[in-house]
Amino acid sequence: MNKVFPSAAEALCDVVADGQTVAVGGFGLCGIPEALILALRDSGVKNLTAVSNNAGVDGFGLGLLLGTRQISKMISSYVGENKEFERQYLAGELELEFTPQGTLAERMRAGGAGIPGFYTKTGVGTVVAEGKEEKEFDGERYILERAVVADVSLVKAWKADKSGNLVYRKTAQNFNPVVATCGRVTVAEVEEIVEVGQLDPDSIDTPGIYVQRIVLNATPEKRIEQRTVRQSAPAPSAAGEES
Repeated sequence: MNKVFPSAAEALCDVVADGQTVAVGGFGLCGIPEALILALRDSGVKNLTAVSNNAGVDGFGLGLLLGTRQISKMISSYVGENKEFERQYLAGELELEFTPQGTLAERMRAGGAGIPGFYTKTGVGTVVAEGKEEKEFDGERYILERAVVADVSLVKAWKADKSGNLVYRKTAQNFNPVVATCGRVTVAEVEEIVEVGQLDPDSIDTPGIYVQRIVLNATPEKRIEQRTVRQSAPAPSAAGEES
């Protein structure tokens, strides 16, 4: 089975559709599948439920899909940095299922493991618990969280072999491993593709059994979400030098 596709658009053309649930890897703008998000926007599919730690920024990442009104619901843990998200949500145009970060990761991990749900203390007594089943264990209250199983998962990795085994680089690993496992179809965007056998088996983060399609993007933009710099202090004058 050939898993390598010549472009992001071709990798998505016959697997994305209106009304789907799409899980997307990344943390802020770190480790996001830039080319796949752009191709998803250009596909024109709409009424999507997007499951992601955050919603990108205006004009980049998932912010592209918010700008074109292709997302109708976000399942997310952080919703800052995006004015269009804020506008749509406050106007009642966008549904939000707010989920604590660790709970969100576990919901996707559970979906990939075939576990339909789990109980957690996180969110008990808050808006997060509204409408959810509660149960007591050993005198403590817990809420039931349902697993996430996505129609399509989009992930970003550093390297892949042609069988779809993935290696992530440093903090770009973030949510990508659990996103890769929870999709019925997982498409990986990578910076390098090697032959089978060239990856150290002990370095593989996501086994190829979870990945159906691979797309090469050798030069991603890797935009910085918030660039913060400080002015350099003036160099001290040399000893004895007049100021």
